[in-house]
Amino acid sequence: MAVDIPTVRKIASLARIAITEEEAARIAPELGNIMGWIEQLGEVDTTNVEPMTAVIANTLRLRDDVVTDGNVRDAVLANAPQAEHGFFTVPKVIE
Repeated sequence: MAVDIPTVRKIASLARIAITEEEAARIAPELGNIMGWIEQLGEVDTTNVEPMTAVIANTLRLRDDVVTDGNVRDAVLANAPQAEHGFFTVPKVIE
């Protein structure tokens, strides 16, 4: 795909990048080459390729997901500036 100078100026405008005419003329063929590489990638047959998150097969070491309340409410509330009835007390924000 050929990228012309008006397209480069439009992309630069959308990206909020100030470029000169000389820079636009220099960038246009580079963007054209990048678009060509993207088109080549689109031609690759990936029908039998499994999706993956990394090049190396990794398995994450996870702990068992066990629900516990921690039973440390009083210890946590001991650090609070104010606490009432087992909850943090905060100043009123909206009147």
